[in-house]
Order: sequence, then C-alpha cells, then structure tokens
Amino acid sequence: MDEQFDVGARLREIRSSVGLSQRALAERAGVPHGQISLIETNRNSPSVATLRKILGGVPITMSDFFEPDHLKSGEVFFDGEELLDLTSRLPAPSRKGKARIWLRQVGDAHAHNLQIMHERYSPGADTGASMLDHNAHEGGIVVEGEIEVTVGSQRRVLKSGDAYLFDSRVPHRFRNLSKTQDAIVISACTPPYL
Repeated sequence: MDEQFDVGARLREIRSSVGLSQRALAERAGVPHGQISLIETNRNSPSVATLRKILGGVPITMSDFFEPDHLKSGEVFFDGEELLDLTSRLPAPSRKGKARIWLRQVGDAHAHNLQIMHERYSPGADTGASMLDHNAHEGGIVVEGEIEVTVGSQRRVLKSGDAYLFDSRVPHRFRNLSKTQDAIVISACTPPYL
C-alpha cells in the first residue's frame, strides 16, 4: 500500500477533470468553500464522512478515488488482502490519540449494486456528530466489540452477534464508545454508498 498517497492532489485532479472550481464543488457537496482548498493543499485531512460528501459532488466513489484501476471485473473470490481499502490512505489524524475508522470493501460494489464491507472502529471512533444519510438501505452484524448505532431518534449499543438493518435516508451515526477495544462490523449497503 502506498503510504504517500496525496489526497489533496487526487481531489484537485478529479475536480479539474470534470471542470469544477473549488467553489462549485463545495456548493455541489454542501461543504464550505475553504474546506476544499484546505484539503487540496493538504492542510486538512478529511474524515471518511466528509470525503464521501465531497466526492458525491463530482460524483465519484471512494473506491474509484483511491484505486481507479484496482477492481477486476468477474472476480468471485477474494483473499483478505484483496479487499479494497477505502480509508487507510487518508492521512493519519493530526491530533494525538484521535480514533480511526478502517473500511475494506469486497470486490466491485457497483458492478453488483451491493457494497459489502469489513469495518473496524478503533476505541472512540465516530462517524461524526453530523449524521450520515444517503439513498440506500444498509445492514450489518457486529462480530467483535460493541458499537453504538443511532438511526433517527433510535439509539442502541450493539454487542457481538447483534445486528442492524435500516433505510439509510434516515440520518444515522456509528460510534465505538469503548476506551480499549476495537469494534468490528460486517455490513452491506445497496446501492453502494462509498
């Protein structure tokens, strides 16, 4: 894996290739104009949720953002190291001790209109106070640790073996409240979100 992946340069390349100014992309994505500039100059590292929101303004998936030539059509089986890593190429959080979320995708989600993910939330990891919402349905099973899932006004801490299933248009959030243990989730989303 390329540890020197330049998120800012890649975003600038994609934005320019579709003929958008920073301001136009910001308006399409619903983010402040300055945020695009800060990311493109690598002065700000976007969260997974923020990057996904910005890429939705192009539109392009995170898998195409990080690995445009990686996916092979027709593959059926995947070794663990062949899962498409959607997040570790994001720069490490600048604040000491800031939690991380790792997302790995099985194969070409768009070819099957189904995104299957292996998700890992480090202690304290959070998809963000600004809740996610997108046009899809998603579900998952917690396989290790515990994860707090909020969907609209409903909130529950799910333990290993517990599961969720909901309409993704309802604002939602995932948080690992543990101070010591990772939370591992296997999830699916259709149509693909990332």
